[in-house]
Amino acid sequence: MAQITAQMVKDLREMTGAGMMDCKAALGEASGNVDAAVDWLRKKGLSKAAKKADRVAAEGLVGLAVKGTKGVVVEVNSETDFVARNDLFQGLVKMIANVALDVGADVEKIKAAKTGSRTIAEDIAETVAKIGENMTLRRAAELSVGKGAIGAYVHNAVIDGLGKMGIIVALESPGNAGELAALGRLVAMHVAATNPQAIDPSGLDPAVVAREKDVLAEKFKAQGKPAAMIEKIVESGLKTFYKEVCLLDQPYIHDDKKSVAQALKEAEGKVGGAIKITGFVRYKLGEGVEKQESDFAAEVAAAAGKS
Repeated sequence: MAQITAQMVKDLREMTGAGMMDCKAALGEASGNVDAAVDWLRKKGLSKAAKKADRVAAEGLVGLAVKGTKGVVVEVNSETDFVARNDLFQGLVKMIANVALDVGADVEKIKAAKTGSRTIAEDIAETVAKIGENMTLRRAAELSVGKGAIGAYVHNAVIDGLGKMGIIVALESPGNAGELAALGRLVAMHVAATNPQAIDPSGLDPAVVAREKDVLAEKFKAQGKPAAMIEKIVESGLKTFYKEVCLLDQPYIHDDKKSVAQALKEAEGKVGGAIKITGFVRYKLGEGVEKQESDFAAEVAAAAGKS
């Protein structure tokens, strides 16, 4: 049996991020062959990752990437906020966003895409093994324009392109791409602050509009308003509703004396052409994920075999 030295264990630990005892065991199983030991640890790491897969991952990072007239935003979740400050995890999210630029926003295609000799799914599993937390590529979205630019903004950024919220906005225009990207960033900041449901009323779910109509009609009916008047009041109330939930109708956060549509119209002279918003994506970390509440003291006691 090959002699396993402390230096060999140290080197393997630095290469893989695995624990010291695991590295020693791996070298023993591989008779001192480093490559075989790395493979042994990867297999063991994948096994560890599988055991963590049922734990809720609602923290992590939103990442975005823009190249030319295309932009993507992805959400990669972890179990704790602490991991978001880990260089290894940040690198993983950056890599996933850049891969999404090439292969599109289908999560399964992203996970199957290769970076070197490994797939993204394998990269995620290996990072799980190294860091010790469950991680998932939860979702991804992309926007593109024929002519124009993609505006992008990351809120609560930890590093460039990564943060707690990511927004991309597609601006279609024959105007100057640099000016459009700068304007798009301002619009993306607006989207971050106001969370619109659609670009304009035509993009709203008809069921949402119908429900709002019913609420307004019942409200004014209860006030004793005549039926003929209620219809007109409801239409007026819908206009107020649209100002709350439709991007172009909302008061522009950078100058609330005008709507977003008016701000875009005013910017056309500077940009050098007509501007049309064709889409936006707003990802807020963990939205829609039910987080598990944990009793930390109980977890510690359980780990120590006291409960």
